[in-house]
Formats: sequence, structure tokens, C-alpha cells
Amino acid sequence: MSRSEHIDAWIETVSPADADGVLKDAYDWQSRKLGEPTEYTQLGSLMPEMVFERLRMYKVVEDVESDLTETEKRLVIYLTSVLNQTPHCASGARVSLDVLDVDEQLIARVVATPFEGTGEARLDAILDYTRLLTLTPGAIAEADIERLRSVGLSDRDIAALNNLSAYYAYTNRVATGLGLRTFVPVKHATAAVPE
Repeated sequence: MSRSEHIDAWIETVSPADADGVLKDAYDWQSRKLGEPTEYTQLGSLMPEMVFERLRMYKVVEDVESDLTETEKRLVIYLTSVLNQTPHCASGARVSLDVLDVDEQLIARVVATPFEGTGEARLDAILDYTRLLTLTPGAIAEADIERLRSVGLSDRDIAALNNLSAYYAYTNRVATGLGLRTFVPVKHATAAVPE
């Protein structure tokens, strides 16, 4: 095991061939669907229990039931990752947006600075909340939650939105903080959630 021998990062990782125990179980779990563990999964390999729990959390966050559309979810992930300056996670979200055939102009408006809105009240409220949670979480007030309700989000939807953005803020910090700056392959962007 040597620095960046297996993936392009700033710390050592354990390759799938060298994994055993809980780490092998985690790698195998993701590999059943994807064919291999992702670079992000391997990034945590020095802490096998963490890898397994991250995969579990990834599955739970991605599978949570809500009335958020798939496009809304992917835009939240993309915006969170762009605001956190995380090319690895942003590239995976961008692939997902392309697969969903989301309009290029909409994607550009979502990440534009300053944000001038998309013209859709529901989406603008979701994106404004995502910006606040990502950049200035201490500034969030009950009025921000009320705004989400006023555009049709239930409390379940709001909790799903919050957890989606917060989860990706965490993954953004792990990836960027440990030097994972690569772009996510299309297959990984669309099939990395374990079954």
C-alpha cells in the first residue's frame, strides 16, 4: 500500500485486491451492482467500518421516500458540490443531470453567481435553501422552512432535502479534503448506490 497507488488521492488506500474482512464486505457490496468499488469508497479504506457505514448512509439518503423529483434531487447534489468546490462529486451529479436530460440553461442558472432564480418558485425555494445550508447554515431560520412549505414541500420532503444536501456536504469535504479531485466515470455516477 502506498500513497496514491490505487486511486488519485493524497492518502494511502487499500485496493480491492488487498481488502479483507469488513472492507472486503463493503467493497463486494458496492461491486455487486457496479462491478468495482468507487474511488470515493476506496478513499475511506483505512477505516473499514467507516466505509461500510458510509455505503449504508449513501443508500439510505438516496432511497429516502419523498415527493422531491429526481431532477430536484440531482440539482441539490450538484449545487451543494459546486458550492463546496468539489469536482469529484459535482462531476458525478452532472452526469446524472445529463442522463435525466436536464436543460443546459437551467443547470447554468442553478450554479450562477449571483443566483437570479430559475423562474420556478418551488425549485428556487429548494435551491435557496440548499445555498443557505451549504454556505451559511447558521443563517437558516424558520421562515426558510415556511417558504419550502409554501411551495408545496411536506415536512418529509424538507427533511429529505436537508439530509440530501447535508450528506453531500459531508462527502464533499471528505473527497476534497483528502485530495480526490478526479471526475466520476458515467457508470459510477449512475450505479454506485449499493443494492
